[in-house]
Amino acid sequence: MRLEPITWERLTEKLADRIAQDAGDGPWRRVAIDGPPPAEPGELAGRLAEALRLRGRPALVIAADGFLRAASLRLEYGKQDSDAYYDIWYDTGALWREVFDPLEADGDGRVLPDLRHAAADRPTRSPRVQLPSGGVMLLHGPFLLGRWFPFDLAVHLGLSAGALERRTPEDERWKLPAFARYADEVAPEQAADFFVRADDPRRPAWNGAQA
Repeated sequence: MRLEPITWERLTEKLADRIAQDAGDGPWRRVAIDGPPPAEPGELAGRLAEALRLRGRPALVIAADGFLRAASLRLEYGKQDSDAYYDIWYDTGALWREVFDPLEADGDGRVLPDLRHAAADRPTRSPRVQLPSGGVMLLHGPFLLGRWFPFDLAVHLGLSAGALERRTPEDERWKLPAFARYADEVAPEQAADFFVRADDPRRPAWNGAQA
C-alpha cells in the first residue's frame, strides 16, 4: 500500500471535506475512527467534529469505551485475558441499539452517548442527544471494523507491531495479542476507507492522497 506524508491538520481538513460533501442515503452520516488507544483515535475524532461544525455539519463524538460491559462480564476470564478484551469487553449489542438504530433512515436521531462508566462500573445515566438531520456521528475506539456496523466512512489509525508495543504502557501490554488478532482476522488497513500510519505521532502518512 502506497502511503504519503500528511500533517494532522491537513488530514483533518481532507476528511472533513469528504464527509461534509457526502450526501449519503439517509439523514445522518456514521463515521468510524478506528485504532488502538496509543494511536489516539479520540483526538482525531474531536478535531473532525470541530472541522465539520465549521462546515455546517453538526457532529457527535462517541467513545466505544463508553459502551464497555459490566466488570462481572468483561473480567470473567481474569483482568488480563487478551481474547476476552477482543471478544467480549465491548457491548456491541448496546452500540447497535443505542447508537446505530436511531440513525437508521427511519430512526429519530436520538442517540445515547454512553452507557457505562468503566472505572466506577456503573451506568452513566446520560440523557439521549438529538443529532439533527445532516449531522455526523463519530465513533472512536478499537476493534470497530469487521462487526457489520453500518459505517458510511471508516478511518483506521494503524501502528506497526513495534510502534504499538513501544507506545503501550507496560501494564497494558497484555492487550497486544488482541490487536494482533484484529490485524490478522479483520485486516483493518484494507477494510477502512482510509488508512493512516501513525507510528510517529508527529509525521502521519495516509493512503488518501487522491481523495
